[in-house]
Amino acid sequence: MKIVAIRSFIKHMALKKPYTIAYNTYSDVSIVFTEIKLDNGIIGIGSASPAEDVVGESPIQTLANLESDFVQQLIGRDIRCFHKIIAEVQQHFHHLPGTQAALDIALHDAFGKWAGISVAEFYGIQSGPLKTSVTIGIKNTAETLAEAADYFSQGFDVFKIKTGLDIEEDIERVLLLHEKYGKKIKIRVDANQGYTLSKLTRFIKATENTSLELIEQPLTVGKETDLLLLDQSKRNRLAADESLHNAKAAIDLASVNHPFGIYNIKLMKCGGIIGAREIANIAKPAGINLFWGCNDESIISITAALHIAYSCPHTRYLDLDGSFDLAEDMVKGGFEIKNGLLMLNQQPGFGYEWI
Repeated sequence: MKIVAIRSFIKHMALKKPYTIAYNTYSDVSIVFTEIKLDNGIIGIGSASPAEDVVGESPIQTLANLESDFVQQLIGRDIRCFHKIIAEVQQHFHHLPGTQAALDIALHDAFGKWAGISVAEFYGIQSGPLKTSVTIGIKNTAETLAEAADYFSQGFDVFKIKTGLDIEEDIERVLLLHEKYGKKIKIRVDANQGYTLSKLTRFIKATENTSLELIEQPLTVGKETDLLLLDQSKRNRLAADESLHNAKAAIDLASVNHPFGIYNIKLMKCGGIIGAREIANIAKPAGINLFWGCNDESIISITAALHIAYSCPHTRYLDLDGSFDLAEDMVKGGFEIKNGLLMLNQQPGFGYEWI
């Protein structure tokens, strides 16, 4: 079954509401879409939303790469050899995870549709369904409580709170959420590299009696060894994010006294499903749990992350709410939400289609 056409385009998409993290405020996002057509008419769809400040690749660069001669020469290749094609893409676009992810996802989708099997079933479903957290940006306490109440009314009860600007306000927000909801909710915190070790220690101590599950990337990249000053029980609740781009970083962080007990895997950091599986396979023997995250992304890449998350037995946490923030999307289907649980629709490929 041959590839007969590849086309890509970029779309600037508004968010439903702006949100703030430790180092920026966002009101829209640029997403690159790619389509791979087979000679029987099957369409495989991929997308990319790389964060330039994290991986050094912009959506404009991604689009240029997807329109390059290298990508166009993939026309005529057999979709049954999609793993080999992805390996060639990884080699050619080394250090360009957005480009890799768009093609990786589209090739997986096309193959799954051709084979009549979902990508999750192809790799083997071993976990899930799980609840996703929903993200609350850096806000004052009143706004945080109001947004949490809105999400709670929609059936979500796992909140990820963005922190890292004001340690005292961060503590207050978590304490007030716990006071209001108690064991009805779970809280996760993403400091986006906004803490020092002393601030992190203070935060952990102040929130130790709450329903706080984990803390994501508390220190700046390069300061990971500082975390070894904490005892193992505390490090087990810390999740690597910006420190974890690829399999090499996964190996480096999986030392005997590893600083993180959780790996946050994002397809836009590691180049798609194949890169994600490499990290997951390193984490498993090291006893590191998996936490699947995202940027502001289309249903396309969120669904892809969900499929691979459920194929890993050590998946424990989902933070796949990136498509919820978009004012519009380009596809429909992919997954369903039931009481906060993300459910695969079991359709071939990733189970979405163009609107």
